[in-house]
Amino acid sequence: MNFWNIFFAVTAVFCLYYFLRHRLTVLKFVGEVRVELDKCSWPWDPNQTGFKKYKELIESTVVVIISVVLLAGFVTTWDFLLAHVVGFLTGTAIIK
Repeated sequence: MNFWNIFFAVTAVFCLYYFLRHRLTVLKFVGEVRVELDKCSWPWDPNQTGFKKYKELIESTVVVIISVVLLAGFVTTWDFLLAHVVGFLTGTAIIK
């Protein structure tokens, strides 16, 4: 037996022990989560099929990815510029 088999076995036993010890709390939590998920408005039309069903979800995901890339570029650019300006002003310039 290697390390990972033992690790996964111990983890499984621990999870089973935790569930059995706190099963009422865990089951109550899962029930409350299901109730809250039923209240959610999901971003797709259940009457459509195929990729059309997930059109709003895909568009929203693309918007988020583009926003993250733009924000990362903005932060990286200003970090680079300010590091060089402060390095020049303090005499500890970053040499690349």
